Amino acid sequence: MHPYVAEFVGTALLILLGNGVVANVVLTDTKGHGAGWIAITAGWGLAVFVAVLCTAEFSGAHINPAVTLGTAVAGTFAWSLVPGYIAAQLLGAFAGATLVFMFYHQHFARTDDADSKFACFATAPAIRAAGPNFAAEVIGTFVLVFAVLYSHGAVWHYREATAAGMTAASGTIGLGSLGALPVGLIVFSIGVSLGGTTGYAINPARDFAPRLAHALLPVPCKRNSDWSYAWIPIAGPLLGAVLAAGASLAL
Repeated sequence: MHPYVAEFVGTALLILLGNGVVANVVLTDTKGHGAGWIAITAGWGLAVFVAVLCTAEFSGAHINPAVTLGTAVAGTFAWSLVPGYIAAQLLGAFAGATLVFMFYHQHFARTDDADSKFACFATAPAIRAAGPNFAAEVIGTFVLVFAVLYSHGAVWHYREATAAGMTAASGTIGLGSLGALPVGLIVFSIGVSLGGTTGYAINPARDFAPRLAHALLPVPCKRNSDWSYAWIPIAGPLLGAVLAAGASLAL
């Protein structure tokens, strides 16, 4: 799979399953209606797990422009690939949001609350205050990117026989599909601990492209797409990623 295709597929899966759990919790007459915040944060963490599981081998599974930017600033990712990765992520997020609308279209039609319908696409703050909302997105994304930059495989230390005798050696233990689990747990932790103020976008593609989908798709009786707020879940995560990369280089 081409890396750009992998980023498209991975981000589409992320949004399908992530916004899908939001739709299952907040839309009328779903089986998961009213399941609450823990279900949403767990669903998002598992969405990250599935997306990383499917695409890490091909693209590194950034599935987030903030991760792409952060790894480039940290020097672990080529700048020449950044535009293509971000474009693929945005397109994938739009596709994922469209799939959520198609999957739950009957429940969108039965739901009267326009805010609940909007929540199935993009984030909105619990208390609208640009400064604190921006800071929340910066901090949440800092935690994500900093943790990703410091994630390493488990190391196995052992002794092996050589011509000079027994010498110390080490190797990385392959975790197979479980290698995707740490990133999902990071996102789950951020959601549970830091998601209560803004809904923890921590990913410009996750918010902007579904917000655009909300504006363009024929969602019945929908509200406006809150474009006056849209800059915060874009700029905040990007700044948080740069700060995390800077911190990883300085430490």
